[in-house]
Amino acid sequence: MKPETYVHTIATELGITNKQVTVTMELLDDGATVPFLARYRKEKTGGLDEVVITSIRDRVAQLRELDKRRAAILSSLEEQGNLTDDLQGHVQGATSMAELEDLYLPYRPKRRTRAMIAKEKGLEPLAKILWDQGTQLDVVAEAGTYLNEDKGVESQEDALAGARDIMAEWINEDQQARAAMRALFLEHGMFKTTGMRGKDIQASKYRDYAEWEEPVATAPSHRVLAMRRGEQEEFLSLRIVVPEHTAHSLLQRLFVKGSGLSTDQVIMAIQDSFTRLLSLSMETETRVATKARADQTAIEVFAQNVQQLLMASPLGQKAVLAIDPGFRTGCKVVCLDRQGNLLYTDTIYPHQGTGAASKAGDTIRELCKKFEIEAIAIGNGTAGRETETFLRTLSLPPVISLVMVNESGASVYSASAVAREEFPDQDVTVRGAVSIGRRLMDPLAELVKIDPKAIGVGQYQHDVDQGILKQRLQDVVIRCVNRVGVDVNMASPQLLTAVSGVGPQLAQNIVTYRQEYGPFRNRTALKKVPRLGAKAFEQAAGFLRITDGDHPLDASAVHPERYPVVNTMAKDLGCTVKELMNDLEQQQSINLNQYITEEVGKPTLTDILTELAKPGRDPREQFEPVRFNEDVQSIEQVEPGMVLSGVITNVTAFGAFVDIGVHQDGLVHISQLANRYIRDPNDVVHVNQQVKVTVMEVDIPRKRIALSMKASSTETH
Repeated sequence: MKPETYVHTIATELGITNKQVTVTMELLDDGATVPFLARYRKEKTGGLDEVVITSIRDRVAQLRELDKRRAAILSSLEEQGNLTDDLQGHVQGATSMAELEDLYLPYRPKRRTRAMIAKEKGLEPLAKILWDQGTQLDVVAEAGTYLNEDKGVESQEDALAGARDIMAEWINEDQQARAAMRALFLEHGMFKTTGMRGKDIQASKYRDYAEWEEPVATAPSHRVLAMRRGEQEEFLSLRIVVPEHTAHSLLQRLFVKGSGLSTDQVIMAIQDSFTRLLSLSMETETRVATKARADQTAIEVFAQNVQQLLMASPLGQKAVLAIDPGFRTGCKVVCLDRQGNLLYTDTIYPHQGTGAASKAGDTIRELCKKFEIEAIAIGNGTAGRETETFLRTLSLPPVISLVMVNESGASVYSASAVAREEFPDQDVTVRGAVSIGRRLMDPLAELVKIDPKAIGVGQYQHDVDQGILKQRLQDVVIRCVNRVGVDVNMASPQLLTAVSGVGPQLAQNIVTYRQEYGPFRNRTALKKVPRLGAKAFEQAAGFLRITDGDHPLDASAVHPERYPVVNTMAKDLGCTVKELMNDLEQQQSINLNQYITEEVGKPTLTDILTELAKPGRDPREQFEPVRFNEDVQSIEQVEPGMVLSGVITNVTAFGAFVDIGVHQDGLVHISQLANRYIRDPNDVVHVNQQVKVTVMEVDIPRKRIALSMKASSTETH
């Protein structure tokens, strides 16, 4: 496929112009990143957003992979001596991998088949005669002419069976037949599961699938992945089936041309081909297709959850006391300064008797005073609610907020190489507590240090294609980091790595340079960092912020390449850039049309004006702590009918999980999210959203809590 064909194909699929696709492809191939194009090259791309630019990038990769396979097939056919002009035309015109593989199937090197053995016995001419389905043909007499004891053809039935084997393979390798069967399996196939013998399926999590069937076309992602996992763990037998009579009828319409005895042989070959070859091949293909579809849905749900977690409201630069709670081992306490630096560590034992609790209270009060604490972060794991209750009894100054923090992934961070490098002299409990505190201050800056799969959101993330998942989550992290922007003088190497055009090596170089020469005073100084050349500077500079630097625009999202435009605006208004940034009236008086050039259009100028009004503005929502119901702290205290406060911790295709402060998330099934029909839970809820829920059912032995958010019983806020 030629590049111009790529352009037309992608433009048609995405509903954009050929020019937009062409320019975007060229810029991406030249090393531009998705965030950079979406933010700083709107004139060139025609204002395409990150989603569309990413779609172009991924679709180009798919089409190039298709062409790579096309070239390999053409080369193989040529080496075999099978490449005719007609076949080459079909291969060149194939628009999908399935179409390509169907064309190549008859010529693909394969193990010895029954058809090959029959051909070796000299039965292919008989197969061709039967295939023609002549009505006057004496089938038995014709078969008799192929008897050959030396080759194992000892009877007319031997000859006919071999001929049917050859015809069955022709049917299996016919492109039309495969296309028809593929459509039948995808549109009318049924998943069927049964419990495996010798397994106590009723006591397992797969008991709902002991005798289950549902259409392939409508089976939701989470059930497809659940069935496959049950099969993998050998609790379930999973098949994909279609009505045999329907399949036979479709194939007969393609291959039956008469009604004589030779046609009967063709019909027998059709039945054998479907049972022995086509059905198994199509079941495998359908498994692959439905897995890919389920993966895509699950990955998208996971990506949305991760994005919402990363973009959670930051507390900001506050002095924080963070606690990793525990009963027997005590609560690890750390004090962090406003930049997240570790100042002090201790362990308190508030849950081991009155004396220990009194001592723990004295310690907390003393630390709050000594380090001028402005907020306390409490991990929401074991002993989290009990620790929060204890802290509320201490009558701490009202300026100190008590905040429960989702600690999912903190243990992964604390045992990681990144944590060991940051805190080589501290144990995992201290590192975990630091992570909890920093996560409150700035979730994005802390969570980028953790593999997104360990953050604790998602649906069957370990079952989906790991390569696609990794790319999608990487895109999410990069999108979030660049949308918020990064303080180059404070950011960790992990946070800098996600900045457009930077990557791991440059991130480390920036940190090393910063440590050696002190804070960057302006964006131009970034060019002094080893290996940070003109291209990397172009891609990264607009996303790297310098607070209180030499140039007021260095703290904004205005790209250095556009400083001259802002300088001209300020000059025309008779003021400095800094004065312009502080004067909304002056900004509103600017006529943008006056500054349009070939390079700088209305979209960029509009962005500049927006940035001047709120330079470096954080796009994340303002922080608001969650307050759980104080008299409900364990699942044993939860009763049907209760209306409780909670926070969404995970959104899946079948509903949303809610932390109600009892160490066990409850589930709001998709049918209970709203009074109207909901196709996608993300349409009504998102991770970190604070909600009110009504308890519908409590199953203490199975640790399950069923919740509702329907308007008749509760409201979200």
